[in-house]
Amino acid sequence: MGKPTGFLEFTRELPGKADPRERTRHYNEFVARFEEPKLNQQAARCMNCGVPFCHSGCPLGNVIPEFNDAVYRKDWQEAYDILTATNNFPEFTGRICPAPCESACVLGINQPPVAIEEIERHIIEIAFDKGLVQAKAPRMRTGKKVAVIGSGPAGLAAAAQLNYAGHQVTVFERDDAPGGLLRYGIPDFKLEKWVIDRRIKLLEEEGIVFQCNANVGVNILVNDLLREYNAIVLAGGATIPRDLTIPGRELKGVHYAMDFLKQQNKRVASRNVDGEDIMATGKNVIVIGGGDTGSDCVGTSNRHGAQSITQLELLPKPPGERTPYMPWPTYPMVLKTSSSHEEGAARQWAIATKEFIGDGKGNLKALRLVDLQWSLGADGKPARFTEVAGSERDVPCELVLLAMGFVHPQHAGMLEELDVERDERGNVKASEKAYQTSIPKVFAAGDMRRGQSLVVWAISEGRECARKVDEFLMGTSQLESKDHSLQAMAL
Repeated sequence: MGKPTGFLEFTRELPGKADPRERTRHYNEFVARFEEPKLNQQAARCMNCGVPFCHSGCPLGNVIPEFNDAVYRKDWQEAYDILTATNNFPEFTGRICPAPCESACVLGINQPPVAIEEIERHIIEIAFDKGLVQAKAPRMRTGKKVAVIGSGPAGLAAAAQLNYAGHQVTVFERDDAPGGLLRYGIPDFKLEKWVIDRRIKLLEEEGIVFQCNANVGVNILVNDLLREYNAIVLAGGATIPRDLTIPGRELKGVHYAMDFLKQQNKRVASRNVDGEDIMATGKNVIVIGGGDTGSDCVGTSNRHGAQSITQLELLPKPPGERTPYMPWPTYPMVLKTSSSHEEGAARQWAIATKEFIGDGKGNLKALRLVDLQWSLGADGKPARFTEVAGSERDVPCELVLLAMGFVHPQHAGMLEELDVERDERGNVKASEKAYQTSIPKVFAAGDMRRGQSLVVWAISEGRECARKVDEFLMGTSQLESKDHSLQAMAL
């Protein structure tokens, strides 16, 4: 515990951000770095609790009080070693994780929680600045070959861990560059792509091979991989978006959010954009879906120069703080205002879309909306809704972005050829205990296995899956697991 009275002396602070009027002119990151005294103060707020609930709040089991103490003492090597013992990619989670660890912070019971995510981001960036981050090639090779299909956070984590175990790893990515959701789903103003490229370069130096434009089940034969590799990890993510099948869905101007975001990421990277341009410039934009993807659409539409932006959510407006139904240390479903919302957007809750209305020429011109009245269940969560009589109205709109989440991984192609068993939700069936599919040498991790989730969960899944693959190949594994990290910390 760096400073026993730190939580009494200092309150929570976050780094400054560029003015919205300035940052919406570009697609670069806009969050500053702490000056050293401020970073020291924020680390000092950690109380090194007798029972640090932040550990259980983090899907990776990050050893948070210990790296906070190292930051306070300015021991960057120790802070970096502690952080990367459980997290392969803190430069990603330090930028785009919703920080469930902070929701579980004990200080958060009656004060603002420790700024864990920002401290994490600063540790890894300072480690890069000081040359502490170096490629770590394995000392010995096992002679075993593993194919990882998908280069999102789950695939990258699995590949990194399996490579450390000494296996020869090849990552297959169907897009033109590695990163998956990180590259083509997260806007550059939240995660600039040089951050991904920096990490990919390290992974390549460590011996991992990346094959891009390699769409398994299309231009890469599944049977070839089954013959050539000793194990296969499926980490392709949940890529099939949830649709809104109401009248007018076929109109020009109704698009999936991820198509919109991917196009813009490719423009920023000066890469070719597939299909007709989806632009918000000068349009009345309505984003359907109140989550992070919807927020990313808001920020991108602001940068396009939309005439107006409205974000709709089916559920009622969340409370501003915890209620008795969401006690500490659970992750609270409270109102969140993202940096994209700060840049300008109308937000409306308890709204249903009844129809997309066209102009008679095949173009979208308006949405028919209706207000909803929700009743709560015994657990305090919205349970049933009825439409409010007389609230139906038409709202001008030339671009709708559907950001309602994802239902399951793509079945056509690879999964159908493999014929692996799927669960009732359409995900690849593989238990959390073994991560093994109905084909013994084929494993699954990340959103493809558990369904749509957080980047931090994807990294955790990739790490845990890699350990199971290593055990399958070698009979035992020296790779760290979350459970082992927490047990060692308790001792």
